[in-house]
This record gives sequence, C-alpha cells and structure tokens, in this order.
Amino acid sequence: MFALQEVREAAVAAARQARATYRSGLVQPTAGIAPGMTQANMIALPSDWAWDFLLYAQRNPKACPVLDVMEAGSHQTVLAKDADIRTDIPLYRVWRNGRLVQEVADATPLWAEQADLVTFLIGCSFTFETPLQEAGIEVRHIADGSNVPMYRTNRQCRPAGRLHGEMVVSMRPIPAHRVADAVTISGRFPSVHGAPVHVGDPAALGIVDLCKPDFGDAVRIEPGEIPVFWACGVTPQAAVMASGVPFAVTHAPGHMFITDVPDSAYHA
Repeated sequence: MFALQEVREAAVAAARQARATYRSGLVQPTAGIAPGMTQANMIALPSDWAWDFLLYAQRNPKACPVLDVMEAGSHQTVLAKDADIRTDIPLYRVWRNGRLVQEVADATPLWAEQADLVTFLIGCSFTFETPLQEAGIEVRHIADGSNVPMYRTNRQCRPAGRLHGEMVVSMRPIPAHRVADAVTISGRFPSVHGAPVHVGDPAALGIVDLCKPDFGDAVRIEPGEIPVFWACGVTPQAAVMASGVPFAVTHAPGHMFITDVPDSAYHA
C-alpha cells in the first residue's frame, strides 16, 4: 500500500516537474514524459465560438473526448491545480482566420489579447502508451525519440454550428500478432480516444504516403508490422483550418499538457 502511494506521488512529481521545465522554456514532444500520467490536447477559442466547439466535440467524441472545459478567461484547470495553461505546454500554435500564423513557447500575451478565451482539454492517445509498453508493445516514436506521426483523413466529422472538418489520426506500427492486444488495451481508455479507428491499408483513410505525415514525424515500419490508426486530438485544429475560425490557440501537435491525473482514472 505504501509502495503504491510512493509510486503515485513520484508520478505526480514528475508531471509537475515537466510542466515547470516547459514553463522555463524547454520545447520537446511529450510522448513518454511522466509515464502513467494523463496527457491532454488543448484548444482555446473566443467565447462566441465555445458553444459551437462544445457541440462539435459532443458529436465527435472519438476524436474530441473532452476532459475539462475552463471558464472564459481562465488559465487554470482542475486536472492540475498548480498549472498555468498559458505556459505549461511546451509549444503553442496561434491561428487567425483559419491559418497558422505563429508558434510560441509562452501563450500568456494571447490571453491578454483575447480576454474571453474558453479552453478545452481533450483526451490524448499518449495516455494509453504506457499500458501498451507495459504489455511489451513497442511505441515506435518513443523508442526512436521522435514525434508521433499524424495524418489528415478522408473521414469527415459531423459538423456543428460553424465548425466542420476531417478527422485526424495518429499512427503506430504494431507487430501483426500484437494488433489485437493493442486494440484491447487502448479500448479500455474510451475517454482518450479508445480503440483504433482503422487497421491496415492507409489508402482507406485517404492517406497517400505514410512517410509524409501532416503533423509530427514519420517513423520506421519494420517487416511484419501493420500501421494502426487512432483518432487524434489534433482534429480540432483541422476544424479551425476548414472553418476559418478567426482566432484560436492550440497546443502544437505532439506537445501536450501533462496533468496530475493518473492514466488509470480513464480506464473503463
């Protein structure tokens, strides 16, 4: 009992240390950081777009599972009470009229510019990567020290209000004999995308070349491995682009918000 408590305290301490490091200016993808702690995608929108996005997420829960919605103008979340959402993500993206205009390591001035930003934290598939590794399934981008590959697809999300766009997926190559295990393990985490949306032929998703991801880095695929695709929390950024949202702040793909909530909290 005491040993388990010590492990949990160490994991929370690692999450807080990671956030402090990002607050001080370190930029790095967060896959494999603070293992055992839930990670989250982020999007912040002006309040007059917040209802549209909340409805969009409700209609597309596989790609946009909401973990928290913060009050307009707030930069604090119940998922990590000591955190500041404006500084504790390694890298942010700034969007104007649906176009990416800037990436910054400190988003504090953007909350000053748009005082009514409503921030959504969205489940991230990084959360179930620790259970995959514990089951002996290699997570290639962690093993190789790169960012997870992400692709825009031909699967359209259900629109809501002014928002529309396609689903984005992340890909992990899995040995053929372990695909069923990967599906089962990730399926136990429905609040962070859950089971894959597709296994095998990328062309079925409209993906032309796995070596050219739309976000993140390409990863090697070894003989006997099959590409497995999960819904991805970069999907809101596709909606921002497709819908011409006038102003938004998001995490940079692969650079997540690390919470103080253990993975197990989202285990179904």
